[in-house]
Amino acid sequence: MTADASADLVTGADGLVRPVWASRHDDLREYYDTEWGMPIRDERGVFERLSLEAFQSGLSWATILRRREGFRRAFARFEPDAVAAFDETDVERLLQDTGIIRHRGKIEATIANARAAVALRDAEGLGPRGDLGPGATIADLVWSHRPATTPRPATFAEVPSSSPASIALAKELKRHGFRFVGPTTMFALMEALGIVDTHLLGSHRRGSSGIWNEGGTPRQ
Repeated sequence: MTADASADLVTGADGLVRPVWASRHDDLREYYDTEWGMPIRDERGVFERLSLEAFQSGLSWATILRRREGFRRAFARFEPDAVAAFDETDVERLLQDTGIIRHRGKIEATIANARAAVALRDAEGLGPRGDLGPGATIADLVWSHRPATTPRPATFAEVPSSSPASIALAKELKRHGFRFVGPTTMFALMEALGIVDTHLLGSHRRGSSGIWNEGGTPRQ
């Protein structure tokens, strides 16, 4: 690889410009090119990403990505209703599962979050405008916090770690019983889901989600 004009970007052998972190390993490159920042709007998909972001806290994303299939197997492919039915026997089972991160607090939080996600369907007055009512899902709630514009970072140093929207989302989720959903974790979730676009300017993925223009304004 050759260094790009920015020290935070590199040009691969395929001619595509990516951030350094996405250029170190094949699995990270594949994830960056095809998944990270692409819109996920279904309940199961958003619950999975929320759960994995919680497990990632304090660890590298590569650690989680390489165990993702193990997590999916262990947590019933992150179907909220199935995970909500887990009990202490399942907790003990998961603590012995070498295919995941065996952290009791995060395992118990994932189960609690599944129950909160199921209960959310019957809640009223959700979202920044309070206009989401019964029938709304965790996906609807998370996407309701999409900001009016998205950052335009040229370097890693310009990528924020949280935002007013992620702070508001974290506060609302905690109010409904969710755990491991701090503002930084929620901002990472919003990046992963495409709710904000923090691809560096110059990256081949900048503005590619169909949600945002390269300049940071909404496309849809």
